[in-house]
Formats: sequence, structure tokens, C-alpha cells
Amino acid sequence: MRTKGLVQVYTGDGKGKSTAAIGQAVRAAGHGLKVGVVCFFKDPQVFGDGEFEPLRRLGIDVFFFARKHPHFHKDLSGEEVRQECLKGMKFVEGLFADGTWDMLVLDELNIGLRDGFLDEAEVLELLRRKPEGLEVVLTGRGVTDGVKERADLVSEVKKVKHPYDRGVSEREGIEY
Repeated sequence: MRTKGLVQVYTGDGKGKSTAAIGQAVRAAGHGLKVGVVCFFKDPQVFGDGEFEPLRRLGIDVFFFARKHPHFHKDLSGEEVRQECLKGMKFVEGLFADGTWDMLVLDELNIGLRDGFLDEAEVLELLRRKPEGLEVVLTGRGVTDGVKERADLVSEVKKVKHPYDRGVSEREGIEY
């Protein structure tokens, strides 16, 4: 049985960061661990619930914060997004305090950090408060050096070739 939870980071410009984290979540749930996925910048009302409904059937809880990003929603202010990100961080702190979780995936949290909606110090403080036995997995492009240093595992997914480069748009069931 695990005695120490680690911090994992999946970052880079390649496809597969969230997929790797979801794989970790499925593996953990398959071993009877209590798992939650806290999503930032993903809106199931826009892209559907395809990747989340199977997780729920496996007993993995899924939560959503800062569903929209100003890059795609021009009427949205950065301050609104920051407040949503902070709500998500506060929610995660509550999950930490709950003490029943074995793994939490903070999907696309790094986007909030990269785009300035969260400060590195805020994310590092959150990770400092992580319970000893809790595994935390962060995903998203643009992780900072400080978070990399704090993490126990950092995998960088590098794009070598992608269909987007040839004009192939997102495909339901593959990219979302």
C-alpha cells in the first residue's frame, strides 16, 4: 500500500497530457483508490461529457471550474476567470481537508498558471498543503519552473506532428 503521495506533472505542447492523467486515475480507481478529477477550462456543455461519464461509472468524481477561457470567449474578463480558478483552488483545499481522497487530478490547472489567472506562489502553496498520502496530478501546457521543481515526476509531451498542422479540426471522441 502507498505511504506517500507524490506530485505528478504532465505538460508540453503535445497531445496526451490529460489522457495520461486520466489513465492514472483509471488505474488508481481500478485498485480501489478514491479518485477525483478537478477540471479547469473544460466545459462539458460545449464539448460533451464523453470523457467524464465513463469516469463517473468507475466511481471517479469529476468537478468543473473556470469552464471558459477569454481566448475563446472574448466577453469574459481575466478577473472573472481568476475568480473561477481561485474557487477551484479553494475547492481542492476542501478536498485536501476531507482526508478521504487517494488521488486528485487537477486537469489543465497549468493553463491558469501559464495565462496569469493563478500565481505560481498560489499553486505552490496549494501543493505544500497537500496531505502526505495524497497523489496529485497536474496537467496543462506552461507549467512553471517552480512547480516543476516541487513535483516528483514531470513528463513533457512534445508535439512532433499533429493533424491540426494540416487543417484537421478537433474530432469528437478523439480530441474531446
